Amino acid sequence: MVLSFTLYFIQQLLAINLKSDIIPSLMFSLNHCHPHTQQVSVISASNNWCTSFAHMQLITPCLSLVTVPNPVLLSSLLVAASVFTRKLESVRGFQLQFNCLDSTSSTKSAPSFIETLLNSSYLCKGNTDEEVVGDVHSPPTPSSSTIIMSTNTSSCPNLKMFSYGELESATRNFRADTVLGEGGFGRVFKGWVDQNTFAPSSSSNKIRGAGLIIPVAVKKSNPDGEQGFNEWLAEVEFLGKFCHPNLVKLLGYCWEDEQFLLVYEYMRRGSLESHLFRKGAETLSWETRLKIAIGAARGLAFLHTAEKQVIYRDFKAANVLLDSDFNAKLSDFGLAKLGPVNGNSHVTTRVAGTYGYAAPEYVATGHLYVKSDVYGFGVVLLEIISGRRVIDFNRPSGEQNLVDWAKPLLPENRKLKKIMDPQLDGRYPSAAPIKISDLILQCLEPDPKKRPSMEQVLETLQKISNIKMKSKDVKAQNKVVDTQKPTNRRHHNHHRSPRYTHQKFSR
Repeated sequence: MVLSFTLYFIQQLLAINLKSDIIPSLMFSLNHCHPHTQQVSVISASNNWCTSFAHMQLITPCLSLVTVPNPVLLSSLLVAASVFTRKLESVRGFQLQFNCLDSTSSTKSAPSFIETLLNSSYLCKGNTDEEVVGDVHSPPTPSSSTIIMSTNTSSCPNLKMFSYGELESATRNFRADTVLGEGGFGRVFKGWVDQNTFAPSSSSNKIRGAGLIIPVAVKKSNPDGEQGFNEWLAEVEFLGKFCHPNLVKLLGYCWEDEQFLLVYEYMRRGSLESHLFRKGAETLSWETRLKIAIGAARGLAFLHTAEKQVIYRDFKAANVLLDSDFNAKLSDFGLAKLGPVNGNSHVTTRVAGTYGYAAPEYVATGHLYVKSDVYGFGVVLLEIISGRRVIDFNRPSGEQNLVDWAKPLLPENRKLKKIMDPQLDGRYPSAAPIKISDLILQCLEPDPKKRPSMEQVLETLQKISNIKMKSKDVKAQNKVVDTQKPTNRRHHNHHRSPRYTHQKFSR
């Protein structure tokens, strides 16, 4: 009875989720294999492109075992339909575990559940955004909407699947004093794990037995957040695929009931946003600001030049994290999208992002270009040199929007001093603001086609970083120090902004 129900359930999921040209090629055959288990084979006319086997264990009242010769066809059936119809309740009772088997060998490997699920998700209908390529509405295709986890383990990090209990232990039951920050996805907690095994530790002592204890950042979704699962899945999708020095490292994940958690490397110096705008923060030197900008540019350039282009879509100072040496790493891939394919210039989705950073063409039309990220980078670069938030209602009315206020000043060399952060005290090469203001203007071009690529941006920033101080610059600095009270901390209200000016938007 249970087996019949299981077969019926799978058939229904197939009918709902798989493309119509695949459904006719499927047929079921039932073979007895054990008194307590039944084996179900799914045969497809197009099975020749998949040679691995997946065992999917469904924890049901009689613990049925379903063997599927094609993980790309069925690995996500019991999950994807519910995910994409926003009905997670229907999969709560199922625990899925996958093993790939070589039919000629007893050797086993175990890709994670997430890896198998993500590899197969393109067979299902989209879950959030209506995907449009170019100007023609079309259903998602494998090349434009496939979750890009690779089955080549040499290119994928070994992500650990944490239990909720393990992360409770690592964060001391998500205690309030371990909170590192909070965003649209939820809260981020500091935790401690063994460096080698990632086993949780309730102690922050560096040494526990033979293992080294390291801090980690645990992002816990807000159960009331509408985008919780979607953003969690996007994070695993992209950070689970890529390894790069300028992308924050994802160590593992957890999904239990409606709890979605992610575990990252701990970035000791927090976000660029906190260093630029937090009251009492030590002023970043010119050299450090350029180092951060170059690191962030390198991360974006990597995404844009990947085999499958990735559009970051939410580049902002809050998403640039810094390690102990101020190396910049991009975080929060919840809104990331695969770029256009087949010669198309853009993809079109619902508009989402953060006010002030989103490119104007994207806000107006929903057309998302790779160079939409370049606009956001230009905004952050303007924040870096000015020390001002992109939107700040505490400023005078004409200065509340940083881009609108600064754009007329950027081409005027004599007026650049008005833009430069006064906390720098003029401690930068006099030629540098001219070069960087020109780069910012290029990034903020209204026409995305006229913006530089991130590779070009990176090259320009590296050249600017090589500009040396001249003797007249040193004299000017000494004059500033003599005439102004030295300070290395911010106490100016115009650098602070109410929280609501930094909210994400979507429509």
